Amino acid sequence: MDMDKFQIIIAMVIYVSAVIGIGVYYAKRASESSHNYLIGGRSLGPWVTAMAAEASDMSGWLLMGLPGVAYWSGLGEAFWTALGLCIGTYLNWLLVAKRLRIYSHISGDAITIPDFLSNRFKENKKVIMTIAALFILVFFSIYAASCFVAVGKLFSMLFGTRYIYSMIVGALFVVSYTFIGGFLAESASDFMQGVIMFFALTVVLVSGIFVAGGISLVIEKAEAIPGFFDIFSIAQPKIINGVQQIENNMPVFTEPAKYDWLSIISILSWGLGYFGMPQVLVKFMAINKSSNIKFSRRIATVWVIISLTAAVVIGITGRILYPRAFLTPSASENIFILMSTEFFVSLIAGIVLAGILAATISSADSYLLIAASSFSKNIFQGILKKEADDRTVLRMTRLTLLVISVIAMIIALDENSIIFRVVSFAWAGFGATFGPIMLFSLFWERTTRAGAIAGMVSGGATVFIWKLFLNPLGGIFKIYELLPAFVTSCIAILVVSLLTKEPPKEVKEEFRLVKNYKAV
Repeated sequence: MDMDKFQIIIAMVIYVSAVIGIGVYYAKRASESSHNYLIGGRSLGPWVTAMAAEASDMSGWLLMGLPGVAYWSGLGEAFWTALGLCIGTYLNWLLVAKRLRIYSHISGDAITIPDFLSNRFKENKKVIMTIAALFILVFFSIYAASCFVAVGKLFSMLFGTRYIYSMIVGALFVVSYTFIGGFLAESASDFMQGVIMFFALTVVLVSGIFVAGGISLVIEKAEAIPGFFDIFSIAQPKIINGVQQIENNMPVFTEPAKYDWLSIISILSWGLGYFGMPQVLVKFMAINKSSNIKFSRRIATVWVIISLTAAVVIGITGRILYPRAFLTPSASENIFILMSTEFFVSLIAGIVLAGILAATISSADSYLLIAASSFSKNIFQGILKKEADDRTVLRMTRLTLLVISVIAMIIALDENSIIFRVVSFAWAGFGATFGPIMLFSLFWERTTRAGAIAGMVSGGATVFIWKLFLNPLGGIFKIYELLPAFVTSCIAILVVSLLTKEPPKEVKEEFRLVKNYKAV
């Protein structure tokens, strides 16, 4: 092993040791109860809540997926995706965070999203809880797989090891400390990881622009590529057998495709996904005081705007500096890694690249913990074994976490997976399944249990139907599956709620109590 790789390993070992230390520190509190393990006893401060929510949300997608899209096809898709996410982040914090924190506490002190939805409609037969838990299990297994793909690509490119071994090692680390420390460890480490991700993006962005000769030169060269620096176009690499072609020592682009308004609205709909993201929503539920949410919203919004902007510009700058480095969409997601290792001495590069590890870990631990809690708390204790005590639920959570991890690792075995595309599917699934019902539950008193069930099932099902069967038809069906699925779910909730009997008196009274609640 050469000295450069050794220094990178040293930097990453220091980072990993810090994360493990956090897990061990919180292990005792986490083991006291499932309430502490799954939601941290509602004790998160505003800084930790904001940073943990955004770090767990963005995943390796932020440092690999989004820069990879900008590197491969230019500004268009990356810009509109980032803009949609910025708007969605702000609106989610503005509309959902405070109301959900209050409602989840009043409505049976719910500590998971399925818990909250079931309590909101005062279910006897736990149909909503079961549907919610099953969708969470499915989509978070896919989500966790995308994180394992990211860490596998990172280690494989850095150290020249086989992808499958790199992926397994990274996955085992994530599982180990989540298993030990639970929600508090996950949230505290997510705060640290959010800081590292922000630092990594910032230093690579500034260094990249400097090495490229300044922002003016980057823009000039980007504009020379057909459709590359146009938000209403998408650059089209000339591909043969899945590989971009090289002529005269430069990559070849064909005539760019144009973005019409339907395509723009479709991509902006990424922002709708935020209303249904369990890993973000559970952070809202865990903040110590609902009155702290306004401050958290400001922190989160600034972090997201700067981070997404940096990620897009890194991808654009990377194509200018290293135009021939990556000739497939999957390989292009390594541009952040290449720039980090080229710009910095090995020890600093290791710290910067820990940003990818941080992004991956901060998301994977959230996904695994929420998915495991959905089964143990909502299906195992809620339906299968109602008399199970807290210790039994805690053991089942950890066992489920291990099973889901194995499933996610199996999904992640394909090293040619494109992180951006894997995440987009799971994002659509959560956004359409939980987003509409979350908004209706919080803000429309007339929403009924039957409407909630119809909305969740129709939204989740439409994502699969649109992606697998309609999208390949092209034309209008090429739009991002989240948009039609979200609309379908909203219509189903509205129509079925109006066609069924009004909610019981106790449900309406609790809704009004929450509506008039004064934040503390």
